[in-house]
Amino acid sequence: MGVSAAMVATAVAVPASAGTCAPSTTCPTTVTFTVSAGDGLEITVPDGPVSVGTGAPGTQVSGQIGTVTVSDERAALSATWITSVTATDFTTGGGTPSETVPNTAVRYWSGPATATTGVGTFVPGQLNAASAVFLDQVRTAFSKTTGSGNNSASWNPTVVVDIPASAVAGLYTGTVNHSVA
Repeated sequence: MGVSAAMVATAVAVPASAGTCAPSTTCPTTVTFTVSAGDGLEITVPDGPVSVGTGAPGTQVSGQIGTVTVSDERAALSATWITSVTATDFTTGGGTPSETVPNTAVRYWSGPATATTGVGTFVPGQLNAASAVFLDQVRTAFSKTTGSGNNSASWNPTVVVDIPASAVAGLYTGTVNHSVA
């Protein structure tokens, strides 16, 4: 028969040296704590597909695509970020020239923030329809230019498509791509 013994050690925390102060004087104790950062910087976009309408060749369709949200949980001293947006061409069928609406015919405007948290300056890329931009190149959708700490911003952008006169009937599909840095 074997006997096993376990030895248990108990550690007692000893406080750091206490300051010794003369009567009627201030005796300081340094206290610390840590603020931890969350998951970082991320963007959430609407699930698709999202329809912005139906129109005939030579007309225009537009609609909001749903809420886009940037969440910044970096707890940074300088908590600034820029959200970019661009689009692919939109195609139907085999994607021939008559079955393609190029991204040069696709415009975007962010509109104002629908919600924000945290401190700082939140700046829409395009406040209204008059400032809509074509998505044939990377554009600024929204940004935060000042502030610190955790923050977030949401907006519901509008996509406007100028349907070419040569477009054929069909369901056109493309993507609007957001990113944040």
